[in-house]
Amino acid sequence: MSIAVDIRSAVKRYGTFTALHGVSLAIDDNEFFTLLGPSGCGKTTLLRMIAGFEGITDGEILLFGQTIAGLEPNHRPVNTVFQQYALFPHMTVQDNVAFGLKMKGLSAPERRARAGQMLEMVHLSAFADRLPSQLSGGQQQRVALARALAPAPKVLLLDEPLSALDLKLRQAMRVELKQLQEDTGITFIFVTHDQEEALTMSDRIAVMSAGRVQQVGTARDIYEAPVNRFVADFIGETNLLEVDVQSVSNGVAQVTLPGGHRLACSAATDALGRHHLSIRPERVSLVAGGDVQAVVQRVVYLGSDLQLVARLEGGQEVQIRLQNAARTEVPSPGSHVGLMIEAGAARLLAD
Repeated sequence: MSIAVDIRSAVKRYGTFTALHGVSLAIDDNEFFTLLGPSGCGKTTLLRMIAGFEGITDGEILLFGQTIAGLEPNHRPVNTVFQQYALFPHMTVQDNVAFGLKMKGLSAPERRARAGQMLEMVHLSAFADRLPSQLSGGQQQRVALARALAPAPKVLLLDEPLSALDLKLRQAMRVELKQLQEDTGITFIFVTHDQEEALTMSDRIAVMSAGRVQQVGTARDIYEAPVNRFVADFIGETNLLEVDVQSVSNGVAQVTLPGGHRLACSAATDALGRHHLSIRPERVSLVAGGDVQAVVQRVVYLGSDLQLVARLEGGQEVQIRLQNAARTEVPSPGSHVGLMIEAGAARLLAD
């Protein structure tokens, strides 16, 4: 598989502030790749550098093997969909979609045909003659997508395009975006701070923090095998427990939990001493006479799930997620319970 975007030791400085610290990423052709991280982590800066809206201080970015240094944004084979859709309010939907094609010199019949194809792809053919103000937020977002896809870019950059939509529409658009990427075969690079968006749509994810890439992998890699505390804590919910590490060999650690229970787990570090263990709440269950003893502190009803918070010996707390439908009895606060941690669920983290 060919590499669509090859980012090599990219650095971005603004005066004395360094926004990106030597970022290197290889993004495959026809991949849905997500840059995920909190505000200020550098993900949008990196996207803008690929687009040509920001210069690169040091390092190199290649598109399909060709350096893009010095290329103006309109000469790069990429297009961008922004958080604010920036549709032309005085133009019809069809004219908005065809605008970039006119700039490329296509004839009027060619523009109409291509715009019609794009509107059909995003299920808006019936709205071709409407103005953007006559559309819903989700429809405007699809027009922006159709406009960006019309010139057939090799790479589509998406800067938090779903953030202005309500929850149900965001969830529906995730499915549509992924389907659109698969149908067109275009490389999508998607920027978001929303972990659920990243997990549900991406072929691979780069988790970023403070201008550095913390981990790159599939959604399952990132969720099940985080490399450090930041990734484990940022992606979904997790329990971060301080444990004593007795030994590490061939990626397997022997640790002691609060209360003295010994446990074998996968390890992202070979350091001994006191470190953090990550255990996802849904991988802990209540078992009478379980190896780990705890006292229930809170029970929260979440519809399909129940969330329990239990305190271990020594004071550390554990969150537990239980399917609500199968439960006939719920322990009350103050109850003593036994906990079972699923085999392979715990992971020793690098700090």
